[in-house]
Amino acid sequence: MDEVKVVVAHSERATLRVGDVFLKVDADQARIDVEVEAMALAPVPTPEVLWRKPSVLAIAALPGTALGRLGEPSTASPAAWAAAGAAIRKLHEAPLPPWPGRRRRDPDELAAELDGECELLVTNGILPADLVARNRQVAEAAIRPWTPVFTHGDLQVDHVFVDGDEVTGIIDWSEAGRGDALFDLATFTLGHEEHLDDVIAGYGTDVELDVVHAWWSLRSLLGVRWLVEHGFDAFAPGCEVDVLRSRM
Repeated sequence: MDEVKVVVAHSERATLRVGDVFLKVDADQARIDVEVEAMALAPVPTPEVLWRKPSVLAIAALPGTALGRLGEPSTASPAAWAAAGAAIRKLHEAPLPPWPGRRRRDPDELAAELDGECELLVTNGILPADLVARNRQVAEAAIRPWTPVFTHGDLQVDHVFVDGDEVTGIIDWSEAGRGDALFDLATFTLGHEEHLDDVIAGYGTDVELDVVHAWWSLRSLLGVRWLVEHGFDAFAPGCEVDVLRSRM
C-alpha cells in the first residue's frame, strides 16, 4: 500500500500524495474552481484532473521532476530553463481568462499594502530597518500600470516539471488569472537569479529587468511574515531573506 506523504500543509490548504495521485484540500472552494478552469484553458501541459469533490481535488502526478526548488541549486540544464521561459511566454500570449485574478490590485492599493507590511516587519523585529528600506526602494519599480495577461499567479520554480530539456507540465493553478507578466517571471526566478538570462532567452522578448528585480523584493517583503507565521523558514539559505539581502 502506498504511504500518504504530506507535500505542504498550513491553515488554508494542504496537499497530500498517495502513489501517483495528489489530493489538494482547500478551505476555499473558489481556489479549486479556479485551478480546474485554469488548467483547462492554459495552452501548456498541466496535470490530469482525476476527480473533484467539495474542498478536494485529485490530480495525477506529472512525468519528470521539478525544475528546481527555492533554497537549493538547480541541476537542470540551461535549455530546460529556456524551455520553461518559452512555456511561460505561450501562457502569457493566450486569451485572457474570464475571471480577473486573485492578485489583481491597482498600484495605490499595492503600495499601501507594501508600506503596511514593511512597517510590521520592522516594528515586530522580523527584519532590520535598513534591509526593509532598501528593498522597499527597489520594489517601487514594480508598482506601475501594466497590461494584463493570462498569468499563473504562483509560478514557483518547483511548480514547473521537466524531463530532460522538455517541460512536461505546470502545477498549482489556484492563483491563476489576469495579471502582470513580469510578476510570473520574477516568481519563477526568485532565488535563482543565475538562470534569469536562460529564462528570458526562452521567453523570447524584451523584459524590463528592473521590474523583475523589483518584484523579487516586493514578493519577498510581502511574504516573509506570512511564511514565519505559518511555520516556513524564510531565513533558510537562498530563500526570501537572502533574496532581500542580495539587493543591499
